[in-house]
Amino acid sequence: MTASPDATLSPTEFLDHESPVVREFVDRALSGTGAATDTDRAVALYYAVRDGIRYDVYDAELSRRGLTASRVIERGAGFCVHKSIVYATALRAVGVPSRIVYADVRNHLASPRLRELVGGDVFRFHSLTSVRLGGTWLKATPVFNKLLCRLYGIKPLDFDGRTDSLYHPYDEQGRRHMEFLAQRGEFDDVPYSLVTDGIRQAHPLLFASADRTAAGSLVAEATTVEGS
Repeated sequence: MTASPDATLSPTEFLDHESPVVREFVDRALSGTGAATDTDRAVALYYAVRDGIRYDVYDAELSRRGLTASRVIERGAGFCVHKSIVYATALRAVGVPSRIVYADVRNHLASPRLRELVGGDVFRFHSLTSVRLGGTWLKATPVFNKLLCRLYGIKPLDFDGRTDSLYHPYDEQGRRHMEFLAQRGEFDDVPYSLVTDGIRQAHPLLFASADRTAAGSLVAEATTVEGS
């Protein structure tokens, strides 16, 4: 999986940064930020993806088209796999090398319904992004938006462009939140069959059809738990 510089900057089927939809998203994210350096732009784009693309594991598209950055931006929502694709694509659009990272994690704070559909608290093929800044590869996770973090009592993950941004192991009350169990690797493009087949095989109840996850809302589930 050693990548050449071109491979980490090139447009691909899924990281389609030459798409007008992606270009518009990037221009809008950087407008008025004064971002003058690669680090400035990487940080601004991180927050644009984290809070501008709603996180939800429900009603998510996993078709080939559904996992292109342009389609995720059009829908305005997705889970870690989708949002990491958008961030990696946006980075390449401004000339910053990026890769897609996959790992298996244990999430202790999933909603009861999500645990049932997933089959426990271990999620296969959790995704984040690797970004090259200042000659160093960093990990960045622009996944849970501010609203979802507030509802589930998790501190939002920040990114400063100098250190890794990974899931905090504990929530704001000191309860264990997320553990990384196994690394799946870093890729220059989305290994589509590996990821989608792996998620389907590990979490079959999560799917309403071959290419779409079950209907629902993590916000609604969190609000129900909060109000109960």
